[in-house]
Amino acid sequence: MTQPAQRAARPLWWLGALLAVYLCAPFLASIPQIGQADWAGVDWSQTWSAVAVSAASASVAAVVILVGGVPLGYWLARSQSRAVALLGFVVQLPLALPPLTSGVLLLFLVGPYSGIGQLFNGALTDSFTGVVLAETFVAAPFLIVAARSAFTAVDPVYDDVAATLGHHAASRFFRVTLPVAWPAIRAGLALAWLRAFGEFGATVMVAYHPYSLPVYTYVVFGGQGLPAMMPLLLPTLAIAIVCAVLSVYSRGARSTQAVSQDNGDDLTAFTPATSAAERPDLRLAFAARRQLGAFTLDVAWQPQTRRLAIIGPSGSGKSLALRIVAGLEPNDAGSVTLGTTDLGALPPERRQIGYMPQDYGLFPHMTVAQQLAFPVDADAQSARYWLAHLGLDALTQRLPRELSFGQRQRVALARALTRHTQLLLFDEPFAALDTPRRRRLQQSLRTLQREIGAVTVIVTHDPDEAALLADEVLVIEHGRALQAGAIDEVFQRPATLRVAELLGLHNVGEGVVTAQGTIETRGGLRLPCADTSLATGTRVMWRVLPRALVAAPEGRWQGRAAGTSLRHGDRYVAIEIEGETFDIAADDRPSLAHNSVLRFDIDASGVLAWPAQDS
Repeated sequence: MTQPAQRAARPLWWLGALLAVYLCAPFLASIPQIGQADWAGVDWSQTWSAVAVSAASASVAAVVILVGGVPLGYWLARSQSRAVALLGFVVQLPLALPPLTSGVLLLFLVGPYSGIGQLFNGALTDSFTGVVLAETFVAAPFLIVAARSAFTAVDPVYDDVAATLGHHAASRFFRVTLPVAWPAIRAGLALAWLRAFGEFGATVMVAYHPYSLPVYTYVVFGGQGLPAMMPLLLPTLAIAIVCAVLSVYSRGARSTQAVSQDNGDDLTAFTPATSAAERPDLRLAFAARRQLGAFTLDVAWQPQTRRLAIIGPSGSGKSLALRIVAGLEPNDAGSVTLGTTDLGALPPERRQIGYMPQDYGLFPHMTVAQQLAFPVDADAQSARYWLAHLGLDALTQRLPRELSFGQRQRVALARALTRHTQLLLFDEPFAALDTPRRRRLQQSLRTLQREIGAVTVIVTHDPDEAALLADEVLVIEHGRALQAGAIDEVFQRPATLRVAELLGLHNVGEGVVTAQGTIETRGGLRLPCADTSLATGTRVMWRVLPRALVAAPEGRWQGRAAGTSLRHGDRYVAIEIEGETFDIAADDRPSLAHNSVLRFDIDASGVLAWPAQDS
């Protein structure tokens, strides 16, 4: 039975088929005419001479277009200038102009009566040079458009990663950006060559002699008619067919199925060595300041350990701070130091760091072996060690698209570690993964952290990830630091309600000490507290541990069930007590219907309190 979606698509299929028939029909219509061709009257010497002129001039024009068109396409793709945008429009105009008009415009520039033409004594017209000039003018836009689109499509993260691996701008362009863009540029070059080979209008205006194949075909048609012209179509058709076959073959050869991404995420071959010794001198410190439009980042941090996390919501500036540490963004009047090294004074290619964006930044055109050899100061012995240690020995000839997420992560780590990196920066490394795979990879990275001596910085919005992979955490929002400190301290005593919210903490609130051992919450609930050191009238943050709420038939407080929630596989029941809502573990308790009422006691030893900060 035909599905509704298939029925809806059928008119579109017929429209496409109609155009396809029209485009194929002229080729089919020419087949019966082959018998009418005047083969005896063909001047083969002149024909092959015309073919040679067209092929040679198109090849020279293609080289000229390639040499100038690739840099121009890159410039157009990367520049934000309005003047450059206008230039991009102008250089594409030959696509819209009638070829004869293009020829007239060229005569204004290089004709025998123009300034340039007189400078060359008329040698730029009616010559092989004139043919090349005409073909270059009309065919160049095909390559420029392809190059511009190709460079626009190249993820800028590849350039960023290459910079952190020690490569300067020229090396990054020729070894990363250009190879990634090359398939599309190559297609544009092929179109430019074919357009130049078949160019007639501009060529006949600028260089009637020597005859190119299109001009010679026109001359024969005008002098001897259609039968004499028909054999001249064969070279053009043959070249077009060869190019089409090569294009299809090349496209088929490039299509490779990626392996399943359901396996290979664990460090199965990784047996941790002795934990790396802490280096007291290897500490990261930075003051990141950056103005981007209406957004201002102004964050300073001097942690005391080497496993760090920056946590915050989307748009908080955490990734920008990481890029400043990496040297990929300017730091306005800020600083970055690692131990005694002033990283802020160095460009990214000299900072000796490993930077891993969300998709790990593996270059799509390089095999695993090539990835590990790419860093400027890659250590071959270290590369072999990490290949074996991370279970990558059998993957050295695979491209990134043939690797699972876990394998990609390990390759990116190995690539960074081959250069004895002292600072590893991870920007949301697990954000795009499903929960089971994310948990496996987090544990794998934690295992590796215990072996290497590098400082690691994880940017994340997941508080559980920060707690697992870091010893210290920086919480930021709107470009400002909300709190920084040891993981246990920050999670136990969030500075503000907003910090508690960003850390996913529950049973936290603000209140005032009304008497020793008593805290009145904003909702009016009087909480008992074992800490009697806080003076009466002190504004505090409080937290009630789930174990502190005990259901008891004769309990002091009456609570009402307000719903259930599931967090990391554990079920919690929300209990409302005198205007405050608390989450308590529901695993060992009977199921509570919504709005059911129970009595509770609150254990004072499970109520934590500390002085509040300004929000």
